[in-house]
Amino acid sequence: MGEDTPLALFVERADAGPRLVASRPDGERVAEFDLDRAGARLIARELLAASGDGTERTFRPESARG
Repeated sequence: MGEDTPLALFVERADAGPRLVASRPDGERVAEFDLDRAGARLIARELLAASGDGTERTFRPESARG
């Protein structure tokens, strides 16, 4: 069985496009995944669905944000 250390997930901008990063509380990066926009949205949607709050979220493109 793996460690029970919680991981933080965040997306950063990279030259190749979005990059999903998993890090430990001390800041150590344990995994990085380069994604296309559709992949980043899929992961975000699935994580929100798994959170169990029952609310539907919508994602707007950066150009539509205020």
